[in-house]
Amino acid sequence: MDKIIVLDFGGQYCHLISRRIRDLGVYSEVMPAFTTKETLEKNPDLKGLILSGGAASVYDKNSPKCEKEILRLTRGKRQEARDRIPILGICYGHQLIAFLEGGNVISSTVGEYGITDLTMLNFVGQGFSLTKGLKKTEKVWMNHKDIVKELPKNYSTIASTKHSRIAVFANETDKIYGVQFHPEVTHTENGTKILKNFVIDICKAKREWDASHIINNIKQEIKEKIGNRKAVIALSGGVDSSTAAILVKEVIGKNLFAVYVDTGLMRYKETELMQEIFSDNVTTRLAPAKSRQTWNDRKHEEKQDSFSRFRGLSRLRGKSYGLNLKIVHAEDRFFKALKGVVAPEKKRKIIGKLFIDIFDEVAIKENATVLIQGTIYSDRIESGITKHSSTIKSHHNVGGLPKEMKLELYEPLRNLYKDEVRKLAAKVGLRKDIIKRHVFPGPGLAVRIIGEITPQKAEIVRQSSYIVEQELKKANLYEKVWMAFTVFLSIKSVGIQGDARSYKNPLVVRIIESKDAMTANFVKIPYEILERISTRITNEISEVNRVVYDISNKPPATMEWE
Repeated sequence: MDKIIVLDFGGQYCHLISRRIRDLGVYSEVMPAFTTKETLEKNPDLKGLILSGGAASVYDKNSPKCEKEILRLTRGKRQEARDRIPILGICYGHQLIAFLEGGNVISSTVGEYGITDLTMLNFVGQGFSLTKGLKKTEKVWMNHKDIVKELPKNYSTIASTKHSRIAVFANETDKIYGVQFHPEVTHTENGTKILKNFVIDICKAKREWDASHIINNIKQEIKEKIGNRKAVIALSGGVDSSTAAILVKEVIGKNLFAVYVDTGLMRYKETELMQEIFSDNVTTRLAPAKSRQTWNDRKHEEKQDSFSRFRGLSRLRGKSYGLNLKIVHAEDRFFKALKGVVAPEKKRKIIGKLFIDIFDEVAIKENATVLIQGTIYSDRIESGITKHSSTIKSHHNVGGLPKEMKLELYEPLRNLYKDEVRKLAAKVGLRKDIIKRHVFPGPGLAVRIIGEITPQKAEIVRQSSYIVEQELKKANLYEKVWMAFTVFLSIKSVGIQGDARSYKNPLVVRIIESKDAMTANFVKIPYEILERISTRITNEISEVNRVVYDISNKPPATMEWE
């Protein structure tokens, strides 16, 4: 099967390049930056090579670099130009090609971050192979400060931006290309066309890859990694862990124990939903919950008629996957461990350790030796999982896990993005209502509460987030957005309620759209919908008197506030 290899120089979007290529129907995989020419030439199906972005500067002594000889990869033993493996450099990779070939790369006085206008030079019928089919001016997404100031011999400038005179270059003879921007992110309007030009037209790669190949590969890996051993899977009810659970169950059957932990930081009615969907009968309580009367939960539910309270669950009734499900009620353990903690990274570490403690308890009881998690690539890259990547925040199921674990960790979806997982989920028969559910963070509502976490704050966020989702569903917008939730701010503001002064908590509403979680935009929700959300929250949740809307994109912000 034809293959495109992406060399990883530590960029946040390295694996995103690979999956965009797979979207084109061509198999792609990521290899380390230090991969040798000899190793690459042992891949008989190799059709093209891409050098990814990265956070370093190519002129720094310790920055990641590949062998210069890689730029002259050929098919077979002949060294003729027509047999060359085409190469594309993206951002850092663009600069590295110029640097290795004798060009000049410098730190610019002005960086380029975000949407930028790219202008084609000598635009006569879009004749250059990489930019074929593009307009005279294109919107592209930049994220750099270093620039290529001078090109090596035999290279030509194809396009420029205001601050990057050499934003696209080409050596058509040797089939080497570079782009300073990121064609793999959705913010670059015709980025897919550029990648298609390279992969399909320049590399001549055949479209032979689809979701069935991914499923078969994962199942084969499950057989090799787990075999006849027993395993526990951390099941959250999201599409990632649910898909992982179904795939693993199909391979090891009753040797899989699905563990859902109610941390007290879960979504509205989540525990009931889990039992409804994934188990036909049993619920296990390893850590019994004490009777916990939340701030005004009973008062809130009295306001709801039975239909509105449970209509979300009733829509989800139907197919049950009959997993060997164990529901662990551990609310008190989590709130006790998080008492007084305000630092986001510390919260994640505490939650990660508690999860592992609970999984260990179940594993000991069931003689399991493997822990399976539905970790996907966007979780891993933000946790600084690759050698040259930066740590943005520790996801509790990646960087938040303790170093010493009794269980062997296995992550079958680790190299996939969310929309890839959703395609797999449909293939393996996961219900549409689970596939379309909004993303929910591993640490739960803990990363949606700024400051100390308490049961009362968690309930406020849970109820208000449910209101946001309800209103989006009424407006037929729920499935059109990536995430929608509220954030509790540990401050108070003055308001007027019932003709009297109030001094209560404000909430932030965050609604974002994304395809892969690597970049995201806030959604321009109509004001009348935002007004309904605000009115309901301030009317139904007595501790809140103000609602604000977050209009930050990612970057510079992240999806969650912590």
